[in-house]
Amino acid sequence: MSEILREISESLQAGKAKAVAELVGKALAEGLPPQSVLDDGLLAGMSVIGEKFKMNEVFVPEVLVAARAMNKGAEVLKPALAAEGIGARGRAIIGTVKGDLHDIGKNLVKMMMEGKGIEMIDLGVDVSPERFLEAAKEHDISLVCCSALLTTTMSEIKNVVNIFKSSDMADKVKIMIGGAPVTQSFCDQIGADGYAPDAASASELAMRYIA
Repeated sequence: MSEILREISESLQAGKAKAVAELVGKALAEGLPPQSVLDDGLLAGMSVIGEKFKMNEVFVPEVLVAARAMNKGAEVLKPALAAEGIGARGRAIIGTVKGDLHDIGKNLVKMMMEGKGIEMIDLGVDVSPERFLEAAKEHDISLVCCSALLTTTMSEIKNVVNIFKSSDMADKVKIMIGGAPVTQSFCDQIGADGYAPDAASASELAMRYIA
């Protein structure tokens, strides 16, 4: 791997947003392929952060600053990727279910997924099942991610699953669920497609669905 790609990855892991943006610009000026800058620079760095987060070697603040650095680098890279006709690896919508206003976990999952090159459409918090369905149709999505942080709002995840199952999107969309009270057995019970216990696992599972 070229030295500059290693520097991009390491600066991103250290959360040095300005350095990442400058290095991405420099890599492009040196004629490195935009896809390589994305895969071997930005995504490689974010992948290391994801693994460390899973192993409790880094925590939420470190993930947030690394994600900010990733976004700064991506801003510089986007026009070059677009010029080569390279889009995101896939798209997903994410939101916290109706009646639930928690968003830290959701935001972390969103950043980890963006760190895998997935374009995320964030519906925010207190999202009704109808809104999830409407957004999936509007953006032609194949993956829906729902989170709940309260045991009292878990039933809303089931409502999201049900509305998709009884719609014409039933075979087109995978539904991934997560949040503190959510478990694999709850996922099986309500018929959701996948469950992830943390943000890093969620991003890996999303990549499998989108691929």
